Amino acid sequence: MSQISMGPAVILAGGRGTRIHRLAPHLPKPMLPILGKPVLQYQIECLRRSDVKDVLLVIGHLGERIREHFGDGSRFGVRMDYFVEDTPLGTGGCFGELAARLPETFFVLYGDVLLDIDFARMWQFHRSHVGCCTLFVHPNDHPADSNLVDVGRDGVVQGISRKGQPRSGWYRNCVNAGVFVFDQSLVRGLPGGMLDLERGVIAPKIQQRLVYGYRSTEYAKDMGTPHRYELVTRHVASGVVAARSLRNKQKAVFLDRDGTINHHVGLVSTPDQIQVQEEVFEALARLNGSEYLSILVTNQPVVARNLCSIDELEEIHRKLETVLGERNVYLDDLYYCPHHPDRGYPEENIAYKITCECRKPRIGLVEQAARQYNIDLSESYFVGDTTVDVQTGRNAGTRTILLSTGEGGRDAKYDVLPDFKAADLLDATEIVLS
Repeated sequence: MSQISMGPAVILAGGRGTRIHRLAPHLPKPMLPILGKPVLQYQIECLRRSDVKDVLLVIGHLGERIREHFGDGSRFGVRMDYFVEDTPLGTGGCFGELAARLPETFFVLYGDVLLDIDFARMWQFHRSHVGCCTLFVHPNDHPADSNLVDVGRDGVVQGISRKGQPRSGWYRNCVNAGVFVFDQSLVRGLPGGMLDLERGVIAPKIQQRLVYGYRSTEYAKDMGTPHRYELVTRHVASGVVAARSLRNKQKAVFLDRDGTINHHVGLVSTPDQIQVQEEVFEALARLNGSEYLSILVTNQPVVARNLCSIDELEEIHRKLETVLGERNVYLDDLYYCPHHPDRGYPEENIAYKITCECRKPRIGLVEQAARQYNIDLSESYFVGDTTVDVQTGRNAGTRTILLSTGEGGRDAKYDVLPDFKAADLLDATEIVLS
């Protein structure tokens, strides 16, 4: 990616960390060490790799420990400044006093997020849209304990469902990771005192359609509980954190849906027909903890056949993401083709009865994912239960695995052999990870 000029970063590092306080009561939460290095240092080193050289740290509780470690930032290749909260101001209260010190556009990070991301990609996304705020969003393994972000098909954030609030119906597993790009217009004129960043600063702009969601598969996890602290420590040690940065070429497992993820019942046109196969939860858990992205690519001609609408298809996928999230696993992304080329049926939806580049075994969706997430297809796999999936993988230049679940290759639409055969998705995952 070409070099671009980016603004500074404001890191909110003043929280007490009540849920993880017992691990290091003498340290502020962002200074908890991961393999001997504070979480905050991982953030600053990542910013520096993206050529962000100016960092403003908002400190409070035990903030002197942060100052002692980072000083003026020169030891870490950045210029460090500080804002001290003498009394707690919440996640957004500091901006009422900081607005005059901030440039036109800048990053904001929660100080308890262990991450390795390509900030330049997020910056370019923000600058290419008309909003005043961009949220880094992604699926995670604990959506029930996270703020869920409702992002429309145009990328505009339509609302945020806060953790702890009652939720009804199915939802997309899309959460706010605690990384933002702000324009100064977002914080100009804010009142002083206690203020919540999402409710008091961002929410009013959501109503004006000025907030966007930047979806990424990169590693960005808060370590605010003992369990998550242990998890991110394992992921740093295994190399997963660094490998997931989109500065690097990615590896992916592309997954068919029907017969691979959920039980094969024919055409699925309502959410109640989606029943996830039991072994899929363990398979996705293995993939989520690995260097491989898990990306669903599915033909869904139910739209072209007028069995359901796009909105109804997306409700089916919301159920799928909800069910997976309840078992603490997720898909990194999901792509579908709603088209079908054959016309002439009285009940069909003529708008979707077209020949397209996204219907498997054509590879339009695979190529779209490869562009969005910097995927090396030659290091990736396509997994499914039909010869269509095998042919798609061959066309895309991936390795292929044919499953015995679902149709088990009995569709026989293409005379093609897979690189591997597997009993089910868990068996296929063992092949990939070995």
